[in-house]
Amino acid sequence: MEPLRTILFAPGNRPDRAEKAIGLDADAVVFDLEDAVPIAEKESSRLVVKTLLDGHPGKRMYVRINALSTPYAKDDLAAIESKNLNGIMLPKVESTEDVFEIDRRLSKVETRNGLQIGGLEIISICETAKGLEEIYPILSAKPARHRISVAAFGAADYTLDLGIRLTREGRELEYARTRLPIASRAAGIAPPLDTPWMVDLKDIDGLIADAKTAKAYGFQGKIVIHPNQIRPCNDIFTPSEAEVLQAKRVIDIFESSEKKGMAAILLDGKFIDYPVVEKSKRILALARSIAEKF
Repeated sequence: MEPLRTILFAPGNRPDRAEKAIGLDADAVVFDLEDAVPIAEKESSRLVVKTLLDGHPGKRMYVRINALSTPYAKDDLAAIESKNLNGIMLPKVESTEDVFEIDRRLSKVETRNGLQIGGLEIISICETAKGLEEIYPILSAKPARHRISVAAFGAADYTLDLGIRLTREGRELEYARTRLPIASRAAGIAPPLDTPWMVDLKDIDGLIADAKTAKAYGFQGKIVIHPNQIRPCNDIFTPSEAEVLQAKRVIDIFESSEKKGMAAILLDGKFIDYPVVEKSKRILALARSIAEKF
């Protein structure tokens, strides 16, 4: 899977904002048909999103449909069929049954449109206590087509479900932020996407601190809900020049030492062995992937 440092939400009932989102520097765009759209505007918003999808080939685009438990999901899927759609963001996933059901529905969409069966991705959102407790079975579920490309964390509904307050410090999110990267790694999928920063959209320092925390837990990127959040998050989830140079240095010095029969060395007082070298190689691979794509 290509890196996802930022994935920008755009409300499906606001064609002006959705059109603008496509031209911004987020790695991908999600047109939202769920929480951002009033019930009375669900149908008209589907038409807006379909037009946007068809009109922008080459852009990485997803649609957040309504939850499978609602009466809106079926019509969402029927209305957004487009060859330019990368996949869907599925909210409130709580069981493996959800995964198998959405796979069946997407297969029908692909068949009707002559698309590759299994080509549409799923971004599975963890937003409830039950969803978190079932996270590994969900992410490792294996219908005929393993579609879940990445998990995402939704803290607004998560804290609502638990009856707790979302705070600037985010200590109430620590357990979930620990579980999702571990479950993703164990399931063999890409690192997850962190919840958007919603406490105060003008608080960029808070956003930066929150994104750095997510990176430290093992998230690959962050959902963003305002254009001013894109650049800071892209920067945080991109290896810095210093990180790249240090990674190259670690690899070069270790390989030289390895030829001399040493597989554990000290570099600037820090212990270097095979796991540290592997981490350095991953940093370089990520930096190359980002440079090539963006």
